[in-house]
Amino acid sequence: MPHFAYKEGHALPGISAAALPQVDSEVWTAIDAERLRQVQSIELIAAENVVSRAVLEAQGSVLTNKYAEGYPGRRYYASCGNVDVVEDLATERARLLFDCSYANVQPHSGNQANQAVFLALLEPEDKILGLDLKSGGHLSHGAAFNVSGRWFQAVSYGVHPLTHLVDMDQVAQITRRERPRLIIAGASAYSRALDFARFRAIADEVGAYLMADIAHVAGLVAGGAYPSPVPHAHVTTLSTHATLRGPRGGMILCNDQTLARKINAAVFPGLQGAALMHTVAAKAVALGEALQPGFGPYAHAVVANARALCGRLAEGGLLVVSGGTDCHLGVIDLRPWGLAGNAAEGALEAVGITVNRNVVPGDEVKSSVTSGIRLGSAACTSRGMGEDEFREIGDMILAMLGGVRSGAMDSRTERSIREGIFDLTRRFKLPY
Repeated sequence: MPHFAYKEGHALPGISAAALPQVDSEVWTAIDAERLRQVQSIELIAAENVVSRAVLEAQGSVLTNKYAEGYPGRRYYASCGNVDVVEDLATERARLLFDCSYANVQPHSGNQANQAVFLALLEPEDKILGLDLKSGGHLSHGAAFNVSGRWFQAVSYGVHPLTHLVDMDQVAQITRRERPRLIIAGASAYSRALDFARFRAIADEVGAYLMADIAHVAGLVAGGAYPSPVPHAHVTTLSTHATLRGPRGGMILCNDQTLARKINAAVFPGLQGAALMHTVAAKAVALGEALQPGFGPYAHAVVANARALCGRLAEGGLLVVSGGTDCHLGVIDLRPWGLAGNAAEGALEAVGITVNRNVVPGDEVKSSVTSGIRLGSAACTSRGMGEDEFREIGDMILAMLGGVRSGAMDSRTERSIREGIFDLTRRFKLPY
């Protein structure tokens, strides 16, 4: 049980000044085990990255203690001057980084940022159009089991069956037929650049709003390595983790002050209570880091490394969906090798390579199995790995999945893979 220090004459426990290992060894043991896993693993989950020590310190700061309902200068609680400074810094840095006039940094996640936009711009039963899940879309873009699919009439567009690229002619045809109130341009497992200008032209044709969800590629947009939707979309949502290399949270951007007022009201008091000020502080730090000269080269390296990895896997006989990538991720179709996504995920995890199973276009198996895996380059790029290392990682994946495919993994090969992972993680260290 946690230990609490009691002051003489007080019936209630006071706050312990002891560190976490002494206060709660069970929680500390799990956290430290996770730290070691991250240190010793090749992290290829596209939604994950590693943050700086400064971001960690901000998120673990005394701002955890402060309740700050409302917005800077208009809080519903006293003594918010210091957290107002922090939120203003985060907002100012977001506007500068993404070249927009408005930013809301309070959403607790990218999903809640999307929900806030829905609340601001839509009425129940309005029609929305988003990318189909099996084509790489996100559940918050109209999936039947998500609030976006339960509260609104959700229709979807897909990818071309041969190229696996978003079929913009199909988007236009569906839009003219269905006349959605909101079109969503964004994805969670689609590796090619989206044509935001064409999306906006299609939306304008029927008087629809365009929301760009750049949850995955926000850091690439910030670093100039991926097209920005901000000049085209009515509203842009994003996650502050993944390629932006910040804490887990969300943001909303736009250039229309009328929409900005609606979004502010939707975030608070419409959807959320008080902002998580420790997380807002960590967002401010990450945004400040992304404004530094070194972030652009990092973003371009993320894309180059993803291309190196996908290229090596294709050379080795694996099928890369859409034939390559324009961002930080690649989706691998395992059906030609007769492998299931969950089996590949488990085999790679066993040797210290972390990926996630993922549906692929035309997938006919359930989502807990899938026919593919998704790979991302952001985290290992943050460790300093380059194209040569990513090609080496590709060789390890090919060797491991080749063994699974044959049903007879050679112990010498597995040992070689583990030694390769140890060498990479030893040479490219984490700061904690």
